[in-house]
Amino acid sequence: MLSDTLNKGLAEYGIGAKIRALRLRKKLGLVRLGEHTGLSPAMLSKIERGQVFPTLPTLLRIALVFGVGLEHFFAEPAERPTLAIVRQKDRIRLPERPGVESPAYIFESLDFSAPNRQMEAYHADFPAGAPASAPHTHPGAEVLYVTRGQLVLEMAEETVTLGEGDAVYFDSSVPHSYCGHGSKGASALVVVTSGEAAQEAP
Repeated sequence: MLSDTLNKGLAEYGIGAKIRALRLRKKLGLVRLGEHTGLSPAMLSKIERGQVFPTLPTLLRIALVFGVGLEHFFAEPAERPTLAIVRQKDRIRLPERPGVESPAYIFESLDFSAPNRQMEAYHADFPAGAPASAPHTHPGAEVLYVTRGQLVLEMAEETVTLGEGDAVYFDSSVPHSYCGHGSKGASALVVVTSGEAAQEAP
């Protein structure tokens, strides 16, 4: 149990309110966030209301879901041009959803340390024989570039097979899913914009 001094000090950062703001900006419910973090909706609600403070590993998993660094919760962004380097050794590989035995893909955030990002970039591996991801949506647009193997993209009622070097841009507010094709699986770079960023883009 934390002392009153630690509770007071942590409360000043408003960690729960910042998590709630990120979740609402992504239009993500507590149940869906719980699926990505392994936390129950009840626990997430307590964290957002400041009744419970997350451990650093828990906070890092939440941060990765939203594509932000831990500093997002503890410091105001510096007033200088953003330059954020993510070394390969510092990236964390996460399954599509925690606790899934055969995830559709395993991803790494390529820019989690950049504050106030206007896009989110990931490297994703699609294991051979893995099932397709569940159809999902999110605001904005998505660009996918296949770096290895073949990848099947299903969007609405259309199915597209992409090969190495192929790229696709699509409206990510339309239900879509992915699946590696063939015996060797696939890898891809995925860039996602927020709805606001997509509207501001030329």
